[in-house]
Amino acid sequence: MIDASRTRRLIRTLDGEAGPPPIWMMRQAGRYLPEYRATRADAGSFLDLCFNPKLATEVTLQPIRRFGFDAAILFSDILVIPHALGQGVRFVEGEGPRLDPIDLDRVDELDPTTVVERLGAVLETVGRVRAALPAETALLGFCGAPWTVATYMIAGRGTPDQMPARRAMLTQPAAFDRLIEILVESSIAYLVAQLRAGADAVQVFDSWSGTLDDIGFARAAMEPMRRIVEGVRAEVPGARIIGFPKGAGAHLPAYVAATGVTAVGLDWGVPLAFARDVVQPLCPVQGNLDPLRLVVGGAGLDEGVDAVLEALAGRPFVFNLGHGITPDAPVEHVGRMVDRVRAWQPG
Repeated sequence: MIDASRTRRLIRTLDGEAGPPPIWMMRQAGRYLPEYRATRADAGSFLDLCFNPKLATEVTLQPIRRFGFDAAILFSDILVIPHALGQGVRFVEGEGPRLDPIDLDRVDELDPTTVVERLGAVLETVGRVRAALPAETALLGFCGAPWTVATYMIAGRGTPDQMPARRAMLTQPAAFDRLIEILVESSIAYLVAQLRAGADAVQVFDSWSGTLDDIGFARAAMEPMRRIVEGVRAEVPGARIIGFPKGAGAHLPAYVAATGVTAVGLDWGVPLAFARDVVQPLCPVQGNLDPLRLVVGGAGLDEGVDAVLEALAGRPFVFNLGHGITPDAPVEHVGRMVDRVRAWQPG
């Protein structure tokens, strides 16, 4: 029997095939879309939307209907794992997530064995989306990386330099490492469940890896990700896993080698020549248009799109932003970007 996923351009690229680059966009189901805002208003709280399979399926599909991206990414949030572990999580309009800061002295009270059961509604969404997607469109699941999730669990919110979590790593090393271990175990189980529910590949977002020094990056970013990749593939052999260590910079080659990720996402600060000459020979890459260019539009957008394509499209490459789209990005600018990527031909 032919594997239907092989017909999906994104999957072919992750498997190492060079060709016209597939395109999707981080946070593509979100506040820049009027249809999302309408659905969000019907849902109640943000978490209510994440845990409502019917509505979460709808918002996952909205950007596919509008733009025909090569991949849909599950609508959810990286903080559903702390929520499933029993930590209080809420989202404050205009301010972002707020958590009840964890007591690291009581970290062993967290039970990772219940995470998949408690996230059953999200897994139902995965199955619903896969059933509704066009056959040629890939479905991506995701989770947050242990370091990034831990920063929110420890501080109770995002902070500019993640000082609370960095301090905990140095002053309470045993408890910190136990928290990371629990998050690794939870992430493996959750990603495996998404793949079994219908995801073609998964992405792990390490949005705050750039706050770590060399020692911290190896300990809290690379090693947990290596264990996640190994653990997921032990259950789902050959699982395709994209790592996105935002701010990793010069650590990227070591990250790819140490973790075994299928592909690596590049934030917009990664120089294109470094990405092409140093990172891309190691694995497929994804990125890395500055989201601000999508807001500004016009010649600035065209210039950015062309530079990324000219640098990276000669090898296996997924066109994406260097971080998530912002709510102020005009819908017509997204369409312009998609059209330009679709029309691109090597010079």
